[in-house]
Amino acid sequence: MHSKKLGWLLLAPTLLILGLFGIFPFLYVVWVSFHEWNPFAANPAKIFNWAANYRKLVFDAQFLASLGVTMAFVFFAVVSEVIIGYLLAQAFMKDFPGRAFFRTIHTLPLIMAPIIVGSIWKLMTTPSIGIIPYMLKHTVGFDLNIGTSAVAAFAITVIMDIWHWTPLVTLTLIAALVSLPSEPFEQAQIDGANKRQIFWHLTLPMIRPALIATVFIRLMDAMRTVDEVLMLTGGGPGSATRYVGVHIFREVFPRTNYGYGSAVSVIVLYLTIVICWLLYVSLIAPRTRKGSS
Repeated sequence: MHSKKLGWLLLAPTLLILGLFGIFPFLYVVWVSFHEWNPFAANPAKIFNWAANYRKLVFDAQFLASLGVTMAFVFFAVVSEVIIGYLLAQAFMKDFPGRAFFRTIHTLPLIMAPIIVGSIWKLMTTPSIGIIPYMLKHTVGFDLNIGTSAVAAFAITVIMDIWHWTPLVTLTLIAALVSLPSEPFEQAQIDGANKRQIFWHLTLPMIRPALIATVFIRLMDAMRTVDEVLMLTGGGPGSATRYVGVHIFREVFPRTNYGYGSAVSVIVLYLTIVICWLLYVSLIAPRTRKGSS
């Protein structure tokens, strides 16, 4: 009994922080989502409107368009980050001159705030002064202008996200690869297995938990990206990069539509949980049941 009380006492600060900064804000957002509330209006009272905000977003063309472009952004960014991150992790596992230096340089984007990342890419992609438009113009003759080209703006935001967050995937997978036992790989080589067979039947299954956890983290982060895109494109041109995070920002701050913005936030959180759950039941749960049987 004494040990249980000590355990709860040690957990109390964490539970308190989780309740204050996690559970309570979430419940408050859910409550606001069922109201019409503009705190800067002449009558700032919260008006309970049942599920009107949720009905509205179902028929909101801007929200549906932002959700579609967000799904495309998440797919291209997360898949690219996982592939590139794994290849870099395998490369950094090998011993070569300057490995420590390149590892350090590779992780530098992680220490930058998202708004700084957006500012850097804004400077690099501005047609008059940016190095990227200059190099594309003088190498392949392509005029890059993310202010007028929807495809270019979308592609640059994906590349920016890859540049910013691939180091996180690399570091996670390096930790997973370092922890792998050497005996199964040595036995597989003795049995004549090639690199492709070793990857599919040994490496990938053994790093699967770390890989899926990394995908979950990146998926959740990509679904709510705001700062970098606002700084780089502002959500344009048109609605090409108006991702759901940007859409929520536009609804809540310039338009001060707090109730509707809260409803969109709740739906995006629900969709994120559903996507993670689907990935879990399709990739993790079947193997767990197979292992237990």
